[in-house]
Amino acid sequence: MFAKQSRIKHQHNIAGYVFISPWLIGFLLLTLWPILQSLYLSFTQYSLLDSPTWIGSQNYENIFQKDRLFVKSLAVTFTFVLFAVPIKLFFSLMVAMLLNRDIKGMSFYRTLIYFPSLIGGSIAVAALWRNMFGLDGYINHVLGWFGIEGIGWISNPNTALGTLVLLSAWQFGSTMVIFLAGLKQIPKDLYESASVDGAGVLRKFWNITLPMLSPVMFFNLVLGIINAFQMFTSAFVITAGGPANATYMYVLFLYEKAFKQFQMGYASALAWILLLIIAVFTIINFVVSKYWVHYESEGRG
Repeated sequence: MFAKQSRIKHQHNIAGYVFISPWLIGFLLLTLWPILQSLYLSFTQYSLLDSPTWIGSQNYENIFQKDRLFVKSLAVTFTFVLFAVPIKLFFSLMVAMLLNRDIKGMSFYRTLIYFPSLIGGSIAVAALWRNMFGLDGYINHVLGWFGIEGIGWISNPNTALGTLVLLSAWQFGSTMVIFLAGLKQIPKDLYESASVDGAGVLRKFWNITLPMLSPVMFFNLVLGIINAFQMFTSAFVITAGGPANATYMYVLFLYEKAFKQFQMGYASALAWILLLIIAVFTIINFVVSKYWVHYESEGRG
């Protein structure tokens, strides 16, 4: 009997492996193998035209000791992450709270507000943003109505990065939807009890909404940081890293090394450094989360 059960269990396991084999093969060939290849190439000199030549840690030494653009691109990216992530989270949460009200036609409003996010990361939107903030763009035209002289938002090193931060904040749809789902899970009786105790809007937000929404906020924060570090399309299309390298993002630097200068080994080393940076920030977030993220099961315990 036990042998029969073992044989049936073995057959079920084989069936399971057969069903997941398409994904497993795709993962091994299209994800894991390229990752291992890039790790190997990061220790080589490789230009796509010649065979890789092993040079050990020379790529990493050149990056940390000689490459000024590495430091510049990293500083620009850190600045972008520092401003873009919290602004996007704040804006997404505020819009989600507005859309969490019982108003007639709210489904239409939610769809209308989310719709731009469907095309938010496209090249067309980046090109539109470039026209909006150009010297003769719509923003300067609107400022002209109030007698304010327009400036070259994209051509000015002091404001160019800010336009990319605004674009990132504008692409808030997915983050907003996640916040909205989290708000729907907060029991309404908590707000009703707080109202009975005389709590105002700000106190309810601080003592109920934020603690109950902290797991969702943590999730959006981690994803937001990961996505911000990989920001490429906007910087490539709108500013091309300029002016004066004011928007020279790290991934743009990596792209130019790989596909303009054909230094694939060097670019692979840059990619692994970025992976380690993102991993460090993610680990820090998980370590710090125990001090501010509150889960419902904790309250029950």
